Amino acid sequence: MADADRDTWSTIIFDQLVEAGVSLFAYVPDFGNAKIIDMSDEHNATRSVLLTSEEEGVAICAGADLVGERAVVCMQSSGVGNCPNFLSFVKGANFPMLMIVTMRGDYGEENPWQYPMGEAVDPILEAMGVQSIRVDRMDELEAATGAAISAAFKGGRGVALVLTQKLMGAKAF
Repeated sequence: MADADRDTWSTIIFDQLVEAGVSLFAYVPDFGNAKIIDMSDEHNATRSVLLTSEEEGVAICAGADLVGERAVVCMQSSGVGNCPNFLSFVKGANFPMLMIVTMRGDYGEENPWQYPMGEAVDPILEAMGVQSIRVDRMDELEAATGAAISAAFKGGRGVALVLTQKLMGAKAF
C-alpha cells in the first residue's frame, strides 16, 4: 500500500471520528492504524492512550461513555482474539463501543501465521454481539465509517469498522 493511500483513508476516518465527538483514541501499536494514532497525538481536541492489550480498550471505551466522552479502540485483527471476555460488557451494560480493526490474514496475506486469527475475527465479533462493518474499497469508506459511528454512538452498541487488506494492501511481513 502506498503511503498516500494510507494517509487518505486514515484522514477520512480520523476526520469523521473527530466530527462525531470522539476525543479518546485507545490503541495497541499497529502499522495499519499508525497514521490515525499520529493524528490523534497531534490534534488539540484528542488524545491517545497506549494499551498493553486490546481488551483494555474496551474498558477505556466504557469509562469514556460513563463520563460523557466518546472513545475508539484501534487494533490489528489479531487483537480481536484478546477481547471476548471484555466484549461481553458491551452487550451486558449496553454501552457504545467503536473499534477500528485493521485486518491481517485475509486478501493477499503472505504470512501463514496470520490466517487463523484473520479467519476468526468475524465469528468472534458476531458471537459477542459486535456488529462488523467491513470495508474493501475506498469508495465504501466514508459511508461505512459514518454507519459505524452512528450504530455505536446513536445506537448504543458495539461496532467494529473492519479495514480489509483489499483496502489497505497486504503487508509483506
